[in-house]
This record gives sequence, C-alpha cells and structure tokens, in this order.
Amino acid sequence: MTTDLVPDELWERIAPLLPKRPARRKRHPGRLPVSDRVALAGIIYVLRKGVAWRDVPSEVVGCSGVTAWRRLRDWTEAGVWPRLHEALLTELRAAGSLDMDDAAIDGSHIRALKGGPHVGPSPVDRGRPGSKHHVIVDRLGTPLAVSLTGGNRHDVTQLIPLLNAIPRIRGRRGRPRNRPKRLFADRGYDYDKYRRLLRQRGIKPLIARRGVVHGSGLGRTRWVVERTFAWLHQFKRLRIRYERRADLHQGLLELACSIICLRRLRRSF
Repeated sequence: MTTDLVPDELWERIAPLLPKRPARRKRHPGRLPVSDRVALAGIIYVLRKGVAWRDVPSEVVGCSGVTAWRRLRDWTEAGVWPRLHEALLTELRAAGSLDMDDAAIDGSHIRALKGGPHVGPSPVDRGRPGSKHHVIVDRLGTPLAVSLTGGNRHDVTQLIPLLNAIPRIRGRRGRPRNRPKRLFADRGYDYDKYRRLLRQRGIKPLIARRGVVHGSGLGRTRWVVERTFAWLHQFKRLRIRYERRADLHQGLLELACSIICLRRLRRSF
C-alpha cells in the first residue's frame, strides 16, 4: 500500500528534502518512530480520499492519522512542499515540458467547515464560510504557484502575489525563468491598474473586458487553468477545507501541485 501511495519516483525526490529526525536516546529509547515514507503515505491517503485524520486505517496505511498529521505539520513548517514543487518544475523545464511564454490565472471557491485564518463569507455560497484557491499555470496547465485566501477576497488581489510566488525555475542554460511573456485572465481581473503593473514587469496582459459580449477568443488558451482546478479537486481533501490551520491546507495544495507535476514529468520520459 505504501508504494502505491508513494511511488519510488516521488519518494526519491522528496526524501532529500525532509528534515533529519533527532537521534534516539540510548537509554529508554521508546518505540521506534514510524518511517517517513509510511507517514507520507498516510498524508497522501487523506489527500486523495478526503477522510478525517482519525479515520486513517492504520492496518492499511501503516501508521495512524495522528502520526501522519504531525509529520504534515512538521514538514510544512520546514518548508518541504514549496521546495519539492520547485524541484519538479525545474525537471519539467529541463525536459522541455514547461511552456512559460503563456500563463493563465484564476480562482475557485471552496467551503471552509471549521473556520480559521483565510476564511470569509463566500459570495457564491449564500455567505457561508469559505476559502478560495488561486492558481497560475503555464500554457499546458502545469501549476506554477498556488495560494489560499478567504472566500470574500477578490481574485485580482492575488494577481501580483501569485506572480511573485513563481519560483526561479532553472533546468536550462541561461537565467532562471520566473515570469511569463503573456498572461490570460477572465473579466474578474479587468482593472487598468493591474494591466499597468503587468506591463511594467514586461508581461503582456490578455484580460477579457467587462461589458463586452462573450467571444473574445481568450478561452482557447485560458481553459487550461479550469482543467488544473479539476485536477486539484480530484484530491478530495481539497474540495472542502477541513483544516483550521491555513498553512496545513496550503501545504496539501502544494503537495497536490507537486503530484500533478510528477504526472506530467512521467509523460515526458
């Protein structure tokens, strides 16, 4: 079960990024700790199945949900997930499977059942508590950066933060790449202020205009971001936010993005 949830390709990339565990005491060492690979399997089990941490079947996964949650907390605080995502983006660029000339950005609402930071009344869910996933993708739908905000935050407020969150992606000779040439977005981003900010960064804004009839043609390129949300929400734990801690939900988002990148990398072999 562990190798099914954590294939060798994923484990080989994440193992060097995990923080070292403290040495065991020589006297009264206690029980042996669960291996990191088994704990990662428990995290991915929850991410895929959407079950509560207490309902993780230890006889199937190999560890309890509490153990998996603690490792998620520790690895999130250690910054493991952004580094894993960046490493996989670098591999994709080296393989010629990352097209950053064009990028698309959008946001998606989810319910937040337990409250916590980055939660607000959702305007598309009768004011119920909710959060939003914001993602920027390349021309092929590969997630470059992802963020979490309250459900009442406007999409455009995350445009510049998401651009700033794109890592400096290496993988080819020359300077690392961290910004697209063109950015596609829907009418929610139709503000002249942000068009100016994009142009100052050398990015051509291709944003639909409000009050104009549909049929601008931007959807032929922008649709990939909607597909990426479909990929993300195949991980059932991301369809509804159960974590009160925003950093843990953000960590699960980044882990899901890394798994999507790994799937795309497999196709490039």
